[in-house]
Amino acid sequence: MRTAIVHDWLTGLRGGEKVLDLLCEVLPASDVYTLIYVKGSVTPRIESRPITTSWLGKLPGVRHYYRWLLPLMPSAISRMELKGYDLVVAVSHCVAHGVRVAPGTRFVCLSLTPMRYVWETSGAYRTNRSHRLRYSLLSLIRNRFRRWDLRAAARVGEYVSISSTVQERLKQCYGRESRIIYPPADVDFFRRVGAPGEAYLWAGALAPYKRIDLALDAFRILDRPLVVIGDGQEMRRGKRRAGPKVTFLGRASDEVLREHYSSCRALIFPGEEDFGIVPVEAQACGAPVIAYGRGGVLDTVVPLGDKSGRTPTGVFFDEATPDALADAVRRFEANASAFDPAAIRANAERFSRENAKAALAEYLLGPKGGSD
Repeated sequence: MRTAIVHDWLTGLRGGEKVLDLLCEVLPASDVYTLIYVKGSVTPRIESRPITTSWLGKLPGVRHYYRWLLPLMPSAISRMELKGYDLVVAVSHCVAHGVRVAPGTRFVCLSLTPMRYVWETSGAYRTNRSHRLRYSLLSLIRNRFRRWDLRAAARVGEYVSISSTVQERLKQCYGRESRIIYPPADVDFFRRVGAPGEAYLWAGALAPYKRIDLALDAFRILDRPLVVIGDGQEMRRGKRRAGPKVTFLGRASDEVLREHYSSCRALIFPGEEDFGIVPVEAQACGAPVIAYGRGGVLDTVVPLGDKSGRTPTGVFFDEATPDALADAVRRFEANASAFDPAAIRANAERFSRENAKAALAEYLLGPKGGSD
């Protein structure tokens, strides 16, 4: 069986690229197609495959400005016609699902989310100057972009979503049903390596939608220690905003991150993610999660007071305000005895790479995983 995998762009190793890496393990003889490829930016497994790029990938220095080429991406992906394949899988958060396949080809889209740039007209992304400018430029062609996106979605044979939140977005945006297959987390590596202390932890890219501002304001109210791991465009603003008990560590290795997951009192997760790998990694280390109760955490965290009676692995807050987050921290502290590190880790193990691989293999290749 000839197989191909399509990805929006290969310029760094984030959640979508980790899903792609797993697909390359499930479908090891696949060709890879993408708009833009920067050598050395993804895993050796991905880079061992034949990689074909669009004409955008041939532009000089494109790695530095490719996001500004968004209006050209539908045309570029539509020109990539994949022929001679039995199975094509698109890993898409932007335009990858718009690739054209030959009649009779099984075409599956593993959706990370419908394209935020055209389906979401408000949110934390727009608070950043650069994102505001891109949104303003895109607003001029948004309706045309949506029409293209709907046509592309209609050509997809089957949709797979990475969370119940993405599943609902697919229904709202495209009117399409999908099966949920969760992304992989490295729960073998992320496990408790020390005892918890008094400091709380925030970890991730310092991007506007991650809402580091909520965490910093809440911990100024609480006057409790908070460690921040990560870097990004909100770093300078965050340092100006932070109270005296906040420590910024910048970028950190996985080993350092594992130590802080293990030693934190709880992870603070105030943003809304499509899935969100950080809360899963933290739980794999036995750490409870205090999170804004929207997005992927609805699938990955069991909140205090869950009506199913399951052992809680975190606390949710329902309003994206510093006061609401501060109240959630206080509720967590008042119920600290309800959180069992072993049960928290067991919850994270549901999202292991082995489970994700088995689910993808069964869905794409049959009950026994088939052969590529």
